[in-house]
Amino acid sequence: MQVLLPPGWATPVGYANGIAVDAGRVVFIAGQVGWNAQQQFESADIAPQFEQALKNVLAVLALAGGEARHICRMTAYCCDKPAYLAARRALGAIWRQQMGQHYPAMSMIFVSDLLDSPGKIELEATAVLPTP
Repeated sequence: MQVLLPPGWATPVGYANGIAVDAGRVVFIAGQVGWNAQQQFESADIAPQFEQALKNVLAVLALAGGEARHICRMTAYCCDKPAYLAARRALGAIWRQQMGQHYPAMSMIFVSDLLDSPGKIELEATAVLPTP
């Protein structure tokens, strides 16, 4: 996996501009919200929901034999921009706890609502596992 940063560009914070992968097993992870295994939200706050959604992404990836470092792309959908902005420091700490210093190509999209209420954030990911 190669992080792509064009010459002269400032280093992005919390994401990569691009990731190149030569080959491997591709894993597509559907949007995961911040609910537990019984599809129950334990909190209406964005930080605990983000943490659970990220754990859910990693749990699905683990079933395919993958780890956080194999995630190449992640898209986040959030329906509460003020809450997201207010929680950025906490979200960064959660990210580093779950993902370490691995930052895939990412997009953050603010939407009017999510299907699953009281969901505030949803994460989907694409990973490439190395060929054995």
